[in-house]
Amino acid sequence: MDLQKNMFGELKDKKIFDLARTYAFSYADNIDKMDVYPSDENLKNLAIFDESIPEDSTSAENIISQLNKFGSPATTAQTGGRYFGFVNGGAVPVSVAAKWLADFWDQNGGLYVTSPINAKLEMICEQWLKELFNLPEKTVAGFVSGTSTANFSSIVAARFRLLKNLGWDVNLKGLNGAPKIRIIAHQQVHSSISKALALAGFGNENVEWIEADDQGRMVLEKLPELDSTCLVLLQAGNANTGSFDHFSAICKKANEVGAWVHIDGAFGLWAGASKVLSHLTEGMELASSWATDGHKTLNAPYDSAVVLCKDSEALIAALQATGEYIIYSEEKDPMLCTPEMSKRSRAIEMWATIKYLGKNGIDEMVTGFHLRAKQLEVGLRNNGFTIVNEVVFNQVLVSCGNSDLTKSTLLNLQKSREIWCGGSTWKGEAVIRVSVCSWATTEDDIERTIAAFVKAGNT
Repeated sequence: MDLQKNMFGELKDKKIFDLARTYAFSYADNIDKMDVYPSDENLKNLAIFDESIPEDSTSAENIISQLNKFGSPATTAQTGGRYFGFVNGGAVPVSVAAKWLADFWDQNGGLYVTSPINAKLEMICEQWLKELFNLPEKTVAGFVSGTSTANFSSIVAARFRLLKNLGWDVNLKGLNGAPKIRIIAHQQVHSSISKALALAGFGNENVEWIEADDQGRMVLEKLPELDSTCLVLLQAGNANTGSFDHFSAICKKANEVGAWVHIDGAFGLWAGASKVLSHLTEGMELASSWATDGHKTLNAPYDSAVVLCKDSEALIAALQATGEYIIYSEEKDPMLCTPEMSKRSRAIEMWATIKYLGKNGIDEMVTGFHLRAKQLEVGLRNNGFTIVNEVVFNQVLVSCGNSDLTKSTLLNLQKSREIWCGGSTWKGEAVIRVSVCSWATTEDDIERTIAAFVKAGNT
């Protein structure tokens, strides 16, 4: 078999791409009719993929057809309007189209010379994000896979700067014998922060854990005296309640003594782009670094997040890369602001999403998540459910009165496949966690969701 000849033929005749497009369009046309979570039968059918690696090449058409026949029904209908799990955003249509085109380009986004278009759009998105979030002009952006990586990038940048200020170059000397950095965090920080601290060499036992209030915000009165050795970790959008820390007061105290403040804003940072909700992020521009996802609140495709840092020297030094073969340019070389060297060109679809929506469109979409969450809150309260949190943004925590009933109601909801949401615990009790973050969620979707809750609670 002349494999190279076959692949050139497939590239030229476009049949497999036409086939993929047909299947993709059919999926989009039927998303609202799909089970929000796959049926047991469709999950069992995934066994078709259990096979040994083929000895010879397989027909390209058969591969795409197999993916469609058995893969499509085993997806979660995340791009529909009634998927409320894990703060997973939908995908604005133009962002998917831009990603398709960029996938054909298959660019390595690490350097300007490997992809001038990606580097250019990273620079544009960097400027737009600073404007949307009202961040300092000197802020730089690195485009990474998710907020976990963005948090890690910020923490190692903070580590570099705080130690450098103490006369210790961590890049040369490492951490053995380094001056102590004080980590200040409250009890409700996201698990990705704990993971990032571990990766950066800071054990959780070394964290000064501060009390959180009933909504998961740092209690200001419990904040210890800060100094220039402190890394303070705050949150824009608690993963359960959606609450926001008191940025202005904490950042001002930190800035007075030269401490570093990092804000984990995976989904909540985007509240700053909403006129109605921007009060939630007041003062966040006073921090040193920020992390956010494009694939959550912005509704860009998955694998799209950003680390933002106002100390470019610290970020670049912490994520340094060297090699005789690396060709740096006078333009932005994206890998300098990320842990990765070779990386996907994520800025392309983020640029398309922001350009399509514009400031007013982002405002409308983000505010809409809050309005739908408030609609859900009122509807569920009126039907006897307890809403555990203050619905300040897009998160709704629901209780049915006790943990056992809450768990059984959640199980009934998930089995119904009418909607999908996950469970969590809050203050030691089971809760149902609803995250409203898809552009496709309508008022009617929320009414159907309320009806599904009522039915699940009565089953």
